[in-house]
Amino acid sequence: MLTPPSATGLTVGEKPLVLVVDDEYGPRESIAFTLSSEFAVETAERAAEALAKLRAKPYHLVVLDIRMPEMDGIRALEELRKIDPHVSVIMLTGYGTLNTAQQAMVAGANQYLRKPPDIVELIEAARKQTEATRVRRQQAKMNSEAHELNAALKREIEQKEPQIWQGRASVELVHDLNNPLTVVIGYATLLVEEARMVSNTDPERGRRLLDYASVVERAAEYCHHLSENWRLTSKQTADFTPLDLVEVARDVQQVVFFSTVAIQFSGLPHAAIRGSKFELMRVFQNVFKNSLEAGADRISVEVARAGRNIELTILDNGAGMDADGMKRALKGGFSSKKNGTGLGLSICRHLLGAHGATMTLESTPGEGSIVRMVFPAAD
Repeated sequence: MLTPPSATGLTVGEKPLVLVVDDEYGPRESIAFTLSSEFAVETAERAAEALAKLRAKPYHLVVLDIRMPEMDGIRALEELRKIDPHVSVIMLTGYGTLNTAQQAMVAGANQYLRKPPDIVELIEAARKQTEATRVRRQQAKMNSEAHELNAALKREIEQKEPQIWQGRASVELVHDLNNPLTVVIGYATLLVEEARMVSNTDPERGRRLLDYASVVERAAEYCHHLSENWRLTSKQTADFTPLDLVEVARDVQQVVFFSTVAIQFSGLPHAAIRGSKFELMRVFQNVFKNSLEAGADRISVEVARAGRNIELTILDNGAGMDADGMKRALKGGFSSKKNGTGLGLSICRHLLGAHGATMTLESTPGEGSIVRMVFPAAD
């Protein structure tokens, strides 16, 4: 039957283990006898013998004489700390000078007593220092367990990355819905104002009403797609159909960014690929929005054929980023904006990857950024 452990980390009835190291037989045995009533005491005549014992098993306390042949107590203490950083050490010397005491404490001693020590003082010191050893070892054990738990948590997070992605996706949804919903509200206000003027039966304004209504409808359709995409994200993937990449980018310019003149197109007027229109709208929305929020007033969208691929390059004259900023932006979770989620480019990489497309980012602080996307051509 096992004996239950006590609060000191020892089994009930077990005495703390003490090692007394002194080259002089009389003082060594006297100290051992004094401590033997409360402690399990072993002795060593030389420092080398003591170090060998410490390698073999843990002690709660080492009582170490400073003045010894072959290896003095200070040197022995330095080697002892390499073996056991937690065990308490009481240094003894017949030369009770301040300098010797300072040397002992600097080397890692826990307490300093003159030799021969007072019996009561020695026992009290042994009690105090064996308890200190127990506390340090318990703290070290708890720290080790904390590190192990942290490592286990990291492994679990890696294993459950798909579930974590679902959580990220909900944040993405809010992130992406913000702009189109703002557009819906803005154009709805315009529709109300124009409706008040329709009473005059002005044909031109009637035409504008139809234009506004068309934009509102397209923005609402975009919002509906985003919400549906989230609802069905775990059940199916987006349907890919033939589409015009340039037309998709122009739609984003008009529907999400009020046909801003800051976004200019050049190169191919049309570029046929296969993909999901609304997923690619999310990509362009994020890239254009990042450029504008970085202070760009000129965004150039260049489209060209590159062998069997379509290469679309977006250049802006915004604030730009350094190498570390680019790395973190592509990884996700980094934003230079006070209320930003830092998910924009991470979303783009995810969506483009589903299309078999790639994205690269180049940026220079103060000069702007270049986002290059390469899509497989449809033909």
